[in-house]
Amino acid sequence: MNDFNQQIIEEFRANGGKVGGGFEGAPMLLLHSTGAKTGQERVNPLVYQPDGDRYVIFASKAGAPTHPHWYLNLRANLEAKIEVGGDTKTVRARVAEGDERERLWSKQKEQMPGFAEYEQTAAGRIIPVVILEAV
Repeated sequence: MNDFNQQIIEEFRANGGKVGGGFEGAPMLLLHSTGAKTGQERVNPLVYQPDGDRYVIFASKAGAPTHPHWYLNLRANLEAKIEVGGDTKTVRARVAEGDERERLWSKQKEQMPGFAEYEQTAAGRIIPVVILEAV
């Protein structure tokens, strides 16, 4: 997975935030989080959903039964940075709940049906919806 992610990161940076392949046309960002255990910076390419001036990301881990490490890192360190296009922004993360989560999650499944499949294969895990707001 690290090699796959590294290729996406390099393509993202070389093309002003755009990537091809299975992610062509999807809004992507690079999340810079701080490792919960190591304190080291981690960079993950993620699909996002714009919501006003906020960025919404989804801890789907492609439908795995466990949360992705980036999500656990954000829970431990709410402040992060994102690269969107050619811009870098400092953001603060929070997990959406209730009606807000349902609205954002439903919209994501509509826009990208693969997320509905992830929900089915996540072994009952509720996929967290994370909102990133500029600091």
